[in-house]
Amino acid sequence: MSGPKTVDVRALLFDMDGTLLDSTPAVEATWQYFAKEYDLDLHNVLRTSHGVRTVDNLRNWCGIEDPVELRDKTEMFETMIITEAKELQAAGKDGLVSLPGVIDILHKLNTSSIPLWAIVTSATNVYASAALPTAGIPQPPKLITGDDVSNGKPHPEPYIVGAKALDIDVKDTIVVEDAPSGVRSGVASGARVIATCTSHTREQLQGLGATWIVTDLSKITVELLDGRVKLVIDETP
Repeated sequence: MSGPKTVDVRALLFDMDGTLLDSTPAVEATWQYFAKEYDLDLHNVLRTSHGVRTVDNLRNWCGIEDPVELRDKTEMFETMIITEAKELQAAGKDGLVSLPGVIDILHKLNTSSIPLWAIVTSATNVYASAALPTAGIPQPPKLITGDDVSNGKPHPEPYIVGAKALDIDVKDTIVVEDAPSGVRSGVASGARVIATCTSHTREQLQGLGATWIVTDLSKITVELLDGRVKLVIDETP
């Protein structure tokens, strides 16, 4: 593997859970409840559900098809994650916490007078709006949630919508993702993708089309250049 790569783009499009913040303990606790309620194999659910919209997961795994029930259960699921996270934090444990390198990068991007980043998450707006401040993540210039798209990841629509919200060409963005479904979404949108090994192994992320694979965002430094973002990317494990 050669040395660090340097690239510049108009903006960065970040996934949220698993990329900017770690919600694993709270999400797993919530899925334990639903697995018991719907007689699910928890291991199989956790292995494949990450990065997918809650509404799609509940439809696929729990067999919920009624639109009203699906809406209510989605709200219940994501409210439970926040509740579980706050209870864990009150007990001195990790609930929702920012991942390595995240805060430095986002604060640097926020020094620009023009928007240079957005969050594109499969979560609902209710959950995302509560999760970001709980984890100490700064508010993005644009927040695209699962409520804003018709097709969730791995469909390319979320990242196409994210780039459009910033009024830029998706091909002049870099998507930052941790989950296979999100990597596939970013690649399919036409963006270049940085995959982070924060929820999946390097081996699990290989072969999905990501341009770069890094341990976490501490392996990336950013510099602002005339309305663009220069990145130095270190792929060493």
